[in-house]
Amino acid sequence: MRAHHAHICSAALGQLGDALLGDPRRAHPVAAFGRAAAAAERVLWRDDRAAGALHTALSVAGAVSAVAALSRTARILAGAGGPALVDAAVTWTVLGGTGLRREALAVATALEEGDVAGARRLLPHLCGRDPQALDRDAIARAVVESVAENTSDAVVGAMVWGAVAGAPGMAAFRAVNTLDAMFGHRSPRHLRFGWAAARLDDAAGWPGARLTAALAALAGPSPRGALRAWRADAHRHPSPNAGPVEASFAGALGVRLGGTLAYGGRTEHRPVLNSPGRAVRSEDIASAVRLSRRVGLLALLVTSAAGALGRKCRADGKRRAERRSR
Repeated sequence: MRAHHAHICSAALGQLGDALLGDPRRAHPVAAFGRAAAAAERVLWRDDRAAGALHTALSVAGAVSAVAALSRTARILAGAGGPALVDAAVTWTVLGGTGLRREALAVATALEEGDVAGARRLLPHLCGRDPQALDRDAIARAVVESVAENTSDAVVGAMVWGAVAGAPGMAAFRAVNTLDAMFGHRSPRHLRFGWAAARLDDAAGWPGARLTAALAALAGPSPRGALRAWRADAHRHPSPNAGPVEASFAGALGVRLGGTLAYGGRTEHRPVLNSPGRAVRSEDIASAVRLSRRVGLLALLVTSAAGALGRKCRADGKRRAERRSR
């Protein structure tokens, strides 16, 4: 199977695996990576950026090396099609779209049944907000924001790096994203140590966030509203990548996001995104989930085509170089 055809097939199979099975229920590779990264942090921690950069580099290199070793083993055992199977398996385990949507809809169900306490118990599965400080509408807003941001982090961003560098690229992106979630927040312990993980996550997430915002505008009920909010408000968000995504989702759905939130034991006052929109209601969660699903499908088409084209161009260039060298 040609490399560009193999990439399309493995990406589609991985997406199908996520759609049908969701996250692996046992021995999730991302969870195993997180445990290994935490163990390494206990050994390498120093209150400086250099130690954090070393930890980040070693952790990401370990994830990439593990996937590369799997691909080599699969090629030995299964021939030329082996690496494509590894790509499909890595895609399945790295993508988190189905789990994201299930968790969001579970909170929506609790809110619609009037079980605000139950919604508060479920919210930490989606984000790190302090749920006890949130009322019904604030919980709904937090869920919509989490669906928007994680559509980029858990779906589109991974597909982008899969198109660029196959399974190792996806593994590297998920490793960086996990390190940022674990160590990139500005806690006293990780203020310096987590700096490298946070900055690397900003860089790695940049293309996926812009693609997510563009696809949300294309697939949402209000493309004009999405583009207007993205242009007017994205730069006001403290995160360079969450800003475009949340603003585009807000404009597409016609709601306001941002504002006051409690996060990690502290209160933040974030700018409002799409101020002409209305306040988020519990029923908007289902709309955000539908938009997230459409964005994921469009991203599969875009990144698969781009990845296949890139591999074909590289293969053609290699053949031309070989002919010239004869």
